[in-house]
Amino acid sequence: MRIILGSQSPRRKEILDYFSLPFEQIDSQFDESLVPFKGDPATYAIEIARGKSATLIQLYPDAAILTADTVVYKEPYCYGKPQDDRHAFKMLKELQGSWHSVFTGVAFSYQNQTFSDVEETKVLFNPLTDSQIHQYLKAMHWSDKAGGYAIQFAGSLLVRKIEGCYYNVLGLPINVVAPLLSKANIDLWDYLK
Repeated sequence: MRIILGSQSPRRKEILDYFSLPFEQIDSQFDESLVPFKGDPATYAIEIARGKSATLIQLYPDAAILTADTVVYKEPYCYGKPQDDRHAFKMLKELQGSWHSVFTGVAFSYQNQTFSDVEETKVLFNPLTDSQIHQYLKAMHWSDKAGGYAIQFAGSLLVRKIEGCYYNVLGLPINVVAPLLSKANIDLWDYLK
């Protein structure tokens, strides 16, 4: 069975590489701006993940396709990838010193069916000065990350506490992925390295 991870994300690839499951990584080229945010971040993340999957199904109809989308939510705003450094600064300024939620919608398409689910992790940021935010953005690669940050590496200075799945914040919650893959009789327990 041909398995495609429909994502450019090196973090998603790294997480799926924890297992010996053979897969290809192919960017979906889905235009996320086609999906409007209507107030529910869980539904929004799933709709984008399903859109990515639908795009790839047209090109690879016989493959099993796994896609995901991660968004950061602090009421009433849903934060995707920042447009530029000013936008990234604004996001981190709004998130600093408070709780927000990270949602990852996951879609799995196999034999003309698409299954999906979502994971939520709550994240508490440390209070941050403007100077600290600028230092973080100067030192880290943030442009492809929802909310303009990564939890790993220097992101450890941003994050005080999380409630929920760490891998969800990285972009691929295995506790959601595993049951979806089981729809195609793929058991990740059979692919432990």
